[in-house]
Amino acid sequence: MIYPLSKYTGKAQTKDWAKVPTFPAPAQQGEGETKWVDPETFFDELPDVLREVPPLPGEEALYAQMKSVLDAAAKDPAIKDELMQVAVDAEKNLVGPLFEFSNNGIPVGNGWTTAPNGGRFGYDYATRTAVSRSNMYVNRPEETRYFYLDVDGKGGRLNGANHYTVTYKKLPPVNGFWSLTVYNEHHLFEPNSLNRYSLGTKNKSLRHNANGSLTLYVQNESPGPDKESNWIPAPKGDFSLYQRTYWPKAEVLEGKWTPPSAEKVN
Repeated sequence: MIYPLSKYTGKAQTKDWAKVPTFPAPAQQGEGETKWVDPETFFDELPDVLREVPPLPGEEALYAQMKSVLDAAAKDPAIKDELMQVAVDAEKNLVGPLFEFSNNGIPVGNGWTTAPNGGRFGYDYATRTAVSRSNMYVNRPEETRYFYLDVDGKGGRLNGANHYTVTYKKLPPVNGFWSLTVYNEHHLFEPNSLNRYSLGTKNKSLRHNANGSLTLYVQNESPGPDKESNWIPAPKGDFSLYQRTYWPKAEVLEGKWTPPSAEKVN
């Protein structure tokens, strides 16, 4: 419970959460996303953003340039129309492709990419935009390091028509915990019969190989009863893998560890 100090009585307060209203998931769950940015009105809203968000040290000149362009657009409809077209083109040709995880951050091997400056972007506007476009929120690297994968070990797009294995020779080096998650083509969870969307530290029934390695199965159909404990159900279409390492060890932060590739086995 969190409440103002003025309401503190010296006794712990409780709340019957069972009476809190619930809202069912929309019928189109897993089939799209909320469109947060409308390029046609972007430059209409930008003045408010510039007023509310102060510039970082060194961004003062950039702010001044943008404000001068916005002032000119406010006086000249032709300039305003040109700005709107620039925003529409940028959304399609620059921001749109950043939705793909393969365009997020830098390549680190085995088909994976990562943003080593997550949550601490500074002047790296491209990565900040990519994260906002493709997965919205991230922690700072010391808290969580994220890795993204759209392709298999040979560069083919991950797709539920195929079967894949991800084999860790050693478990991800973390002080906290790790997980491997499957997202559909919209970067959302796809409903499945197991209600399972990831595997990792929290799963105590994972079966290790005789040599101590761990193989996870990523595919649409069950790999068989003896392997289901290590199975992350995948959607039938394109999908992506998302490796999280919470409280990562030095080898992760220093770029000395990369998740294993997703190997196509059929």
